Amino acid sequence: MVSYKVIENKKGLPKKLDNYVMSAIAYALPSYIKFLLPMPLKDGSIIESDNKDVYIDGKKVGNVLLYKSGLDVSISHEFDIKYAGGYSLDGKTIYISANMPPEIMIGNTKVSLLESIGRHHELPEKWLLDDDYEYPYAHEIATNIEREYAESLGINWDSYNLEVDKLLRENYKCKLKKSPPNLDLSPYIYSHDDETIKEIRSSTPI
Repeated sequence: MVSYKVIENKKGLPKKLDNYVMSAIAYALPSYIKFLLPMPLKDGSIIESDNKDVYIDGKKVGNVLLYKSGLDVSISHEFDIKYAGGYSLDGKTIYISANMPPEIMIGNTKVSLLESIGRHHELPEKWLLDDDYEYPYAHEIATNIEREYAESLGINWDSYNLEVDKLLRENYKCKLKKSPPNLDLSPYIYSHDDETIKEIRSSTPI
């Protein structure tokens, strides 16, 4: 049984067969579910699921409609990504820029950026975008998941964030040489980063 945190519904509470359709994310792996409940739950409510049914306080209260696992993707470190991390259009590949180190040291703890940024930020962000959540909210939730992952390693979030921000700025200055042909441009479109979009397209292999 895995604990999930209910996330804000994007457009009110759609109903299906007199039940509410809701979404929740398990931060640890991470994983994502959509489920049916007879009553709405508040944002941040904790539920449990075996990826088939939903439970509250040990009692079954709903059914899972959709399950996505953080283990069902590949993480590539072979391309240049202007925003350091990204995802393919189909969501099956997560990208970490080749200009970013695969891991960093925070104090005495080694942190894999493929895990912290890739699997615990870029992936849940993509899940939410694919489910029609707006980019700012998807990014906010993804940052919370990344933070919880970092803190689960026993490291200070501010120390981690300071080091990662420095790497992000350095990476952004790098000229793109090889961009993925199937990169989802949603973050760049939202940011109106037209120059970077042009650079991505000109550096994409034909």
